[in-house]
Amino acid sequence: MASAVVAVPAKAGTGSRKAIPSWVWALPPVAVLGLVFLYPLALVVQQSFRPDTGGTSARAYGDVFASAAFRDALGTTVWLALGSTVGCLVLGFALALVIAFVPFPGGKAVARFIDVFLSFPSFLITLALLFVYGTVGMANGLWTGATGAAEGPFQFLTTPWGVLLAEITYFTPFVMRPLLAAFSGIDTGQLEVASSLGARPARIVRQVILPEALPALAAGGSLVLVLCLNEFGIVLFTGAKGVTTLPMLVYSKAILESDYPGACVVAVVNVSISVGLYGLYRVVSRRAGA
Repeated sequence: MASAVVAVPAKAGTGSRKAIPSWVWALPPVAVLGLVFLYPLALVVQQSFRPDTGGTSARAYGDVFASAAFRDALGTTVWLALGSTVGCLVLGFALALVIAFVPFPGGKAVARFIDVFLSFPSFLITLALLFVYGTVGMANGLWTGATGAAEGPFQFLTTPWGVLLAEITYFTPFVMRPLLAAFSGIDTGQLEVASSLGARPARIVRQVILPEALPALAAGGSLVLVLCLNEFGIVLFTGAKGVTTLPMLVYSKAILESDYPGACVVAVVNVSISVGLYGLYRVVSRRAGA
């Protein structure tokens, strides 16, 4: 018996309206991004090639690259960023180990506080350190009150070491957060088996925990490195006058010296380094699943 095929007439207008291409929906956010971010960035790049005398020239790049102030600022920025990153990795790994594997009252509250700490502005942490270790802070006040000395011994906050301490204090939770997420996925049975076989805690950390934590360490360290390269508030609020980083050099040239082409050149260099490192951070994060 032959099967009958019933043709159902399409409703009027159905299928006649073409679907809107997907790229059309991307136009509004791209337009906003271009207006808010890309256009000002293009103006900065353009201004770096516009000397005060007029015309178009790359002379500002040559003047900035040849200056000792730029080389010193670049070196200071790099070593502070690297030192802070290493300090954050070491301290963050140790603190995350304690929170994740050492039971103590309030451990879960501390872990949740890490998320809250990430929302704090950097200058707030710097002000807290100034209240404690500043020239007229609590530590120096206690020392002078107890000994009668004219000033206290804690004078390091206005030095590069003070900036380093402030950055490690502020950025360590950025390493701890991915580490705690990685530690939560570790099977505690592996730790119990290793312990039952006589492995000491240091060996368990080295051979069981650390391999699982390496991707999270790489992702957190990459993020901290990018953030430290662009940090401005901590250096400004510590009052470390002898510490000039690239962001501080941009501020100095633009506000204090009114050298806008030079400031734009330093800003372009800083942005280029940051974008390159951010690309590295995204690659590491993708591979780490962080």
